[in-house]
Order: sequence, then C-alpha cells, then structure tokens
Amino acid sequence: MPLEKLSENEIIELNQLEKLASDSGFLLRIKVRKPLGIWAVKVVIAEKTVLGKIQIWGEMKAWAYRGYNGLQLDTMRVHPDAPYGIGDFIWCATMAWALEETPCRKARLLAICDSEKKHYALTRYFRRRGFISVKEVGSSLLDLPIRMVWGGSGNLMVGRCSEVFNYSYLRLLAIPK
Repeated sequence: MPLEKLSENEIIELNQLEKLASDSGFLLRIKVRKPLGIWAVKVVIAEKTVLGKIQIWGEMKAWAYRGYNGLQLDTMRVHPDAPYGIGDFIWCATMAWALEETPCRKARLLAICDSEKKHYALTRYFRRRGFISVKEVGSSLLDLPIRMVWGGSGNLMVGRCSEVFNYSYLRLLAIPK
C-alpha cells in the first residue's frame, strides 16, 4: 500500500502496517495475550540481518481493559542505532491495534521523572504526539495507587489514539524513499 495522507478519522489497518514495514525491510510483530480479561500487548519492530539473525530495533509494551480510556502504555524502547522512523512504526501499530481490537480510544502513560532534563524531554516528546498532562504524580498518599501501577512519579498524560496514530503516520510519510 503506498503511503498517502489520511483523512482526520481514517486509520490504516494492522495488516497494511505490517506490509508497509515489510516493504521497508522491517518485521512488525504484535503479540497479544488476554489473561483475566485484560489485554497485554507487545509491539516489536525488527530487521533480518545479513547473517539471518534478527535485530530488534524497538518495542512497546502496553495493557488495556475494556473501556474508552482503557489503553495503558507501559514501556517503549528504541535501540539507539535504530533507523529513522522505527518509533513511528511502533506508535502507529500500537494505536492501530487499540482502535481495531479494543474499545479503547484514549491512551494513558506516565512520563517518569528520573531527572529534570530527562523528564522535560519525555514530556515534550509525548506532547508532540498529542498527549496532554492531566495530573502531576508525586509523593502524596493520594498518588500511591497511580505510583503502584506505573512504578514511579511524573506526569500522567492522556492522548487520543487516533491523533497519536495520525501524528506518527504523517512522520512516516515524510521519510525519504
């Protein structure tokens, strides 16, 4: 499928993203489990090397429950030497999966505050993708449940899955052929 600009609410399907990744020389895989009625998803993008081995360039782990706001983004990793666009493939695939397979239309994440510099960079990165800060999670007793789920303090952020998808998809469009 050639890359073309999509209308506001249009999302390409996962199988089209997998083909797009394949046409770009990558393997895009999504592993989904559903223990106790909660989806656990892992999105991986890799490349087969000359020696026939697999080089994993990036991954995202998330979980989701049935609900409009149910997608919870846990961990995203991109290899420092990954080709340009790997993160965008991961974001597109994760959001497309949520929109196709779940009732989730919004995603939440915690921009962890390990250091001020890293936290600022993370928050800026997520805002560019369409996330907004909804709560500062700190050391308050009221924040304890959130800290237990996310494993730290920082900015709790929410984004519309379709907006996050479209931002990443438009970035994929801009990659030189």
